[in-house]
Amino acid sequence: MGRPFLGRGWSFPPAFNFGTGGVVMLEEEADIVSSLEILLSTRQGERVMLPQYGCNLDELVFESLDTRMKTLMADKVESAILYHEPRIQLEKVQLYENRGLEGIVLIEVVYRVKATNSRFNFVYPYYKQEGTDINLTTTVNLLPDGV
Repeated sequence: MGRPFLGRGWSFPPAFNFGTGGVVMLEEEADIVSSLEILLSTRQGERVMLPQYGCNLDELVFESLDTRMKTLMADKVESAILYHEPRIQLEKVQLYENRGLEGIVLIEVVYRVKATNSRFNFVYPYYKQEGTDINLTTTVNLLPDGV
Protein backbone atom coordinates (compact mmCIF):
# COMPACT_ATOMS: atom_id res chain seq x y z
CA MET A 1 0.00 0.00 0.00
CA GLY A 2 1.69 3.14 -1.26
CA ARG A 3 -0.49 5.93 0.17
CA PRO A 4 -2.06 4.87 3.49
CA PHE A 5 -3.06 8.47 4.28
CA LEU A 6 -5.87 8.19 1.68
CA GLY A 7 -7.61 5.52 3.68
CA ARG A 8 -8.37 1.83 3.71
CA GLY A 9 -11.67 0.17 4.50
CA TRP A 10 -13.98 -2.75 3.91
CA SER A 11 -15.66 -3.04 0.55
CA PHE A 12 -19.38 -2.46 0.65
CA PRO A 13 -21.32 -4.61 0.63
CA PRO A 14 -18.77 -6.65 2.59
CA ALA A 15 -17.07 -9.36 0.56
CA PHE A 16 -14.64 -12.02 1.64
CA ASN A 17 -11.53 -13.40 -0.01
CA PHE A 18 -11.69 -17.13 0.62
CA GLY A 19 -8.14 -17.61 -0.68
CA THR A 20 -6.63 -15.49 2.07
CA GLY A 21 -9.42 -15.93 4.59
CA GLY A 22 -9.85 -12.19 4.95
CA VAL A 23 -12.15 -9.33 4.07
CA VAL A 24 -11.85 -7.59 0.69
CA MET A 25 -10.40 -4.15 1.39
CA LEU A 26 -10.53 -0.96 -0.66
CA GLU A 27 -7.59 1.42 -0.62
CA GLU A 28 -6.75 4.95 -1.65
CA GLU A 29 -9.04 6.53 -4.31
CA ALA A 30 -11.26 3.41 -4.52
CA ASP A 31 -12.00 3.80 -0.80
CA ILE A 32 -12.99 7.44 -1.35
CA VAL A 33 -15.34 6.53 -4.22
CA SER A 34 -16.94 3.79 -2.11
CA SER A 35 -17.30 6.23 0.77
CA LEU A 36 -19.07 8.75 -1.48
CA GLU A 37 -21.47 6.11 -2.79
CA ILE A 38 -22.31 4.99 0.75
CA LEU A 39 -22.74 8.59 1.93
CA LEU A 40 -25.15 9.52 -0.87
CA SER A 41 -27.23 6.37 -0.48
CA THR A 42 -27.53 6.54 3.32
CA ARG A 43 -30.49 8.17 5.03
CA GLN A 44 -29.80 10.44 7.99
CA GLY A 45 -30.58 8.53 11.17
CA GLU A 46 -29.91 5.17 9.52
CA ARG A 47 -26.56 4.82 11.28
CA VAL A 48 -27.28 4.62 14.99
CA MET A 49 -23.87 5.83 16.15
CA LEU A 50 -23.70 8.62 13.53
CA PRO A 51 -27.27 9.95 13.25
CA GLN A 52 -26.29 13.00 11.15
CA TYR A 53 -24.44 10.86 8.56
CA GLY A 54 -26.20 10.58 5.21
CA CYS A 55 -27.80 12.59 2.45
CA ASN A 56 -31.60 11.94 2.50
CA LEU A 57 -32.04 12.07 -1.27
CA ASP A 58 -34.86 9.56 -0.94
CA GLU A 59 -37.06 12.33 0.51
CA LEU A 60 -37.20 13.87 -2.96
CA VAL A 61 -38.37 10.83 -4.93
CA PHE A 62 -41.93 12.07 -5.46
CA GLU A 63 -41.06 15.72 -6.08
CA SER A 64 -41.20 17.28 -9.53
CA LEU A 65 -37.75 17.95 -10.94
CA ASP A 66 -37.87 21.73 -11.28
CA THR A 67 -35.10 24.27 -10.67
CA ARG A 68 -35.90 24.49 -6.95
CA MET A 69 -35.69 20.73 -6.54
CA LYS A 70 -32.43 20.42 -8.51
CA THR A 71 -30.91 23.14 -6.33
CA LEU A 72 -32.07 21.32 -3.20
CA MET A 73 -30.63 18.01 -4.43
CA ALA A 74 -27.26 19.61 -5.21
CA ASP A 75 -27.26 21.34 -1.81
CA LYS A 76 -27.98 18.07 0.03
CA VAL A 77 -25.07 16.38 -1.80
CA GLU A 78 -22.71 19.30 -1.18
CA SER A 79 -23.59 19.50 2.53
CA ALA A 80 -23.21 15.75 3.08
CA ILE A 81 -19.77 15.74 1.43
CA LEU A 82 -18.66 18.88 3.27
CA TYR A 83 -19.50 17.41 6.68
CA HIS A 84 -18.64 13.74 6.17
CA GLU A 85 -15.82 13.36 3.63
CA PRO A 86 -12.83 15.39 4.83
CA ARG A 87 -10.36 13.75 2.41
CA ILE A 88 -11.70 15.66 -0.59
CA GLN A 89 -12.30 19.23 -1.70
CA LEU A 90 -15.59 19.48 -3.56
CA GLU A 91 -15.32 21.42 -6.82
CA LYS A 92 -18.72 20.95 -8.45
CA VAL A 93 -22.02 19.10 -8.19
CA GLN A 94 -24.02 18.94 -11.39
CA LEU A 95 -27.29 17.18 -12.19
CA TYR A 96 -28.01 15.63 -15.57
CA GLU A 97 -31.65 14.98 -16.23
CA ASN A 98 -31.48 13.92 -19.89
CA ARG A 99 -32.85 10.52 -18.79
CA GLY A 100 -35.53 12.16 -16.65
CA LEU A 101 -38.39 10.51 -18.51
CA GLU A 102 -36.90 7.15 -17.51
CA GLY A 103 -36.83 8.32 -13.89
CA ILE A 104 -33.03 8.66 -13.73
CA VAL A 105 -31.09 11.73 -12.65
CA LEU A 106 -27.30 11.47 -12.81
CA ILE A 107 -25.48 13.44 -10.11
CA GLU A 108 -21.90 14.26 -11.08
CA VAL A 109 -19.53 15.11 -8.24
CA VAL A 110 -16.22 16.66 -9.28
CA TYR A 111 -13.68 16.68 -6.48
CA ARG A 112 -9.99 16.96 -5.66
CA VAL A 113 -8.23 14.67 -3.20
CA LYS A 114 -6.64 17.07 -0.72
CA ALA A 115 -3.57 14.98 0.09
CA THR A 116 -2.51 14.36 -3.53
CA ASN A 117 -4.17 17.28 -5.36
CA SER A 118 -5.53 14.72 -7.85
CA ARG A 119 -8.82 15.55 -9.54
CA PHE A 120 -11.60 12.96 -9.97
CA ASN A 121 -15.28 12.77 -10.74
CA PHE A 122 -17.95 10.44 -9.48
CA VAL A 123 -21.39 9.90 -11.02
CA TYR A 124 -24.17 8.78 -8.72
CA PRO A 125 -27.37 7.50 -10.36
CA TYR A 126 -30.49 8.72 -8.57
CA TYR A 127 -33.57 6.72 -9.50
CA LYS A 128 -36.83 8.64 -9.11
CA GLN A 129 -39.06 5.72 -10.11
CA GLU A 130 -37.26 2.75 -8.60
CA GLY A 131 -39.72 0.10 -7.51
CA THR A 132 -42.74 1.87 -8.98
CA ASP A 133 -43.00 -0.10 -12.22
CA ILE A 134 -45.25 -2.78 -10.74
CA ASN A 135 -47.55 -4.75 -12.99
CA LEU A 136 -50.73 -4.94 -10.91
CA THR A 137 -52.19 -7.78 -13.01
CA THR A 138 -49.16 -9.99 -12.34
CA THR A 139 -49.12 -9.03 -8.67
CA VAL A 140 -52.81 -9.88 -8.21
CA ASN A 141 -52.25 -13.27 -9.83
CA LEU A 142 -49.56 -14.04 -7.22
CA LEU A 143 -51.97 -13.58 -4.32
CA PRO A 144 -53.44 -16.77 -2.83
CA ASP A 145 -57.11 -17.50 -3.52
CA GLY A 146 -59.56 -15.90 -1.13
CA VAL A 147 -57.53 -12.76 -0.47
